[in-house]
Amino acid sequence: MPGPARPRGRRPARGLGVFAAAGAAWAAPVLAHAQDETSDPAALTVVASPAVPARPAIRFNRWQEDWSVLANPDVPREPLDSLKYISLSSTDPKVYLSVGVNLRERLESNDAQAFGTGPNTAQNYLISRAEAHADLHLGAAVQVFVQLQDDEAVAKTLYSPVDRDRLDVEQAFIVVTEPVGDGLLRLRVGRQQFSFDLQRFVSVRDGPNVRQSYDAVWGDYDRGPWRITGFYSQPVQNRDQADFDDYSSQRLTYGGLRVQRQTPLLGAVSVSLSRFTQDNVTFPSAKGDERRDIVDVRVAGHSHGWDWDMEAMGQYGRIGMQSIQAWAFGSMAGYTFSDVMWTPRLGLQVDGASGDGNPRDGHLGTFNPLFPNGYYVTMSAYTGYVNFIHLKPSVTLHPTSKLMVLLAAGGQWRETAGDAVYTQPDIPVANTAGKPGLYTGTYGQVRAEWGATPHVAFALEAVHFAIGSALQRAGGHDSDYLGLEVKFGW
Repeated sequence: MPGPARPRGRRPARGLGVFAAAGAAWAAPVLAHAQDETSDPAALTVVASPAVPARPAIRFNRWQEDWSVLANPDVPREPLDSLKYISLSSTDPKVYLSVGVNLRERLESNDAQAFGTGPNTAQNYLISRAEAHADLHLGAAVQVFVQLQDDEAVAKTLYSPVDRDRLDVEQAFIVVTEPVGDGLLRLRVGRQQFSFDLQRFVSVRDGPNVRQSYDAVWGDYDRGPWRITGFYSQPVQNRDQADFDDYSSQRLTYGGLRVQRQTPLLGAVSVSLSRFTQDNVTFPSAKGDERRDIVDVRVAGHSHGWDWDMEAMGQYGRIGMQSIQAWAFGSMAGYTFSDVMWTPRLGLQVDGASGDGNPRDGHLGTFNPLFPNGYYVTMSAYTGYVNFIHLKPSVTLHPTSKLMVLLAAGGQWRETAGDAVYTQPDIPVANTAGKPGLYTGTYGQVRAEWGATPHVAFALEAVHFAIGSALQRAGGHDSDYLGLEVKFGW
C-alpha cells in the first residue's frame, strides 16, 4: 500500500509545504516529504534563533501543525496570527483553537481525455478547491479537527465524481495521543484523510479536484525504529446533489495492519496486510461482489546521494464466481549530484500491474489500484495503474532554492493484450480489451514548481502523449495536456 519522500539532507524547495507534498509523484526528491501517515514528515519551517521557536510551516496535513509556539511573544508575527492561535487557557499553552484555509486553482487544457475516444472531446476549464478548518487542542493529549471543503469545475462539460463536490465535511475527527510503555500511541476516529508513502495505491488523491476522505478508525504505535499501524475505513463517496450529502457505507470498505521498521542499510522497510471489499462491481471480464486480500512489501531509503523506493503488492480473493490473482510493483531510484550546479537528480521509474489475460479461465487477473494518486505518473494521468508496464527516465533540477524543474519521458505498454487499456483510476477504454498491440504510447513531460512565498506556490506542467496502434484502432488520437496551478495556504 505505500510510495517516496525527499531524502534527508537534500536541499528542500522553500515555500508552501502543502505544495511540495501535492506533487508527490513526479520525482523522488519531491516525494520524499510526501503527505503520508507512515513517515509523518516535518514540513519546512522558518529558521529562527536557538532561543526562539520557529513559526510552523503550512503542512499538507493541516492537523499536524502546532501553533502553540505563538504563545511565545518572541516568535515572529504575521497578520491574523490572533486567529492562528486563540488561547483557551491562562496556564496551558497547549489549550487553544486555530483556524486556517487552503485554496487551490488549476487551469487545465486537455485535448483528449481518454485519448479522445467516445464522447471525450477537447476541454479548457478551471478546477477550484476551497478548504477551511478549525483545529481545537485540549492539551497535549486531545485534539479535535474539522475541515470543510467546496470543489467547483468551471466550464468543464464532462464531469467525473472527482471533479466537483459542493459544500461538505471533508474531515471531522478526534485524536488522542498517549505514552504507552516506551512508545507513543495515537488513536484517530472520524472522517479523515490518510495515505501511505508514495501514495501509489492509497492516497489523499490530491491531484483531482475532490480529495479522498475515509470514515475510519486509525491507530499508530511508535517505539524506537518501529511503527505499527492498524485501521478500518469506509471510504467516503461524493454525491454532489446537495450540501453535506457525502456518505460512506459497508458496500465499500478498506482496512488492514502495517508494520514498519527503520533500518540502517535499507531504510524504511514495511509489510502490510489489508482487505478491500466492494459490492456489485464490473470489470471487462468479471462482475459481482469484490473481496480482495492484499499483501504489500516496501523498501525506501537514501544514502550517499542515492535514493530508492520499491514496492510490490499481491491481491487474492474473489469477485462473483471468479477467483482473483493480481499483482503490481512500483519502483523509483535516482542519484543526486549535490556538488553540481542546480543539484541535478537522474531518476528512473519502473512500474507494472497485471491485467486479465484470459477472460474465460475463471480467474480475474486485473489489478485493482485501490485509491491511487494520479500524480504518480503525470498530472494529466492519462492512464491508470492497471494492466500496464511503465518506464520513465527523468532529470530533476533546482535552479534556485524555491524552484524545481522536471524533464521526463515515459513509455507504456499493456501487461497483456487480453485486457483493456485503462484510464484513471481503473476505467477501461472501450474497444481495447482483446485487441492486438501491447504498446500503449510514449509521452514527454515538463513540470516546474515554484514556492513563491511560505503561503503561495505555483506549478506548470505540459505533457504530450503519442498513442499506439491499439488506441488508434479504438478511435483515439495523440493527446496534449497543459496545467497551470496556484496554491495558497494560511
